[in-house]
Amino acid sequence: MRPDSLQPAGSVGKTFASAVVLSLEQENALDLDDKVSEWLGQEPWFRRLPNQNYVTIRTLLNHTSGIPDHVKDARFTTTLRRRIRTDPDFHFSPAELVAFVLDKDALCAPGRGFSYSDTNYILAGMIVERVTGSSYYAAVVQRFLTPLGLSLTGPADRRGLPSLAPGYVAGRNLYGLPRKTVSRGMLAVNPVTEWAAGGLVSNSQDLARWAKVLYEGKALKKAYLEDLLGSVAPSPRKQRYGLGVEIDDSELGPIYGHDGWFPGYRTKMAYFPKHRIAVAMQVNTDDEVDQRQCILSLARVLVRERTARTTRTTKTSRTTTTAPASSFLSLRSLKSLLSLSSFVALTEPGSKPPAIVRPR
Repeated sequence: MRPDSLQPAGSVGKTFASAVVLSLEQENALDLDDKVSEWLGQEPWFRRLPNQNYVTIRTLLNHTSGIPDHVKDARFTTTLRRRIRTDPDFHFSPAELVAFVLDKDALCAPGRGFSYSDTNYILAGMIVERVTGSSYYAAVVQRFLTPLGLSLTGPADRRGLPSLAPGYVAGRNLYGLPRKTVSRGMLAVNPVTEWAAGGLVSNSQDLARWAKVLYEGKALKKAYLEDLLGSVAPSPRKQRYGLGVEIDDSELGPIYGHDGWFPGYRTKMAYFPKHRIAVAMQVNTDDEVDQRQCILSLARVLVRERTARTTRTTKTSRTTTTAPASSFLSLRSLKSLLSLSSFVALTEPGSKPPAIVRPR
């Protein structure tokens, strides 16, 4: 694996989807509290959608819509497994994904309970396309990837994506995929099915930069953190969920970020607002890995190094040092934490790693 290798980022893509919606709200193109029926009510299937008359865009983004998850439907798994055996390019359309949850009972009244559902973000992607009149991916590229120089992030819109790191599936898997997920530069399963519920390839360098910009309130022209972090879903668990953001607590203070899974890969990005540190990591296996502990361990190292550097500077000068460039650490040098091939990026205030070549 190279420092510029790309991997499917899984549900970390939801952080971009929610940001696109927030940007449209700032343009007065939509409102977070618009009912979904205002935008999708004319679809022939809409009346069969659970909670169809009460779901809002906000409840889609924080998973309180009560709409079930198509990924958990056995028909989704069996159909995908059967089709990719003979046609690796097969993928579901957004409408076909929504069809898996039609006529099902709602899981809760909108806003009254939390249930993670990729279907929420498929519907949000549909709304983005209805509002903008262009593709969802065009909105992500034009509003964030290009302006922010995220050159190692792009749409996962085909099986043959550039600079892919090979992924490795852990043991038997639901979709009957080979252990190695990349052959001759082609993924064994088409990532197009993920779409707005994930749907991006990326690199930990870009994800660390994105986390810092997003959670410091610099991704959009107007203020948005109150909506992003304040629209928290009610949940009995300690972990909380805002608009496409997982909110957790740690000994280093709050953590904002998201996890991602794709067959053969795991991704995690995190931002520690107390220390203004962003950390991202990708692992090219979908085996169980305690990424949270790895992220915390790396963040502790950076906090200690910065504290020590500040202490040394204070002793020799009254001036304050500026933050150094981003630190990029290979986990191969952190064998006590993890013995897998992966790459970790950490950013501090003012840091910006060099851009390489962005996927088409």
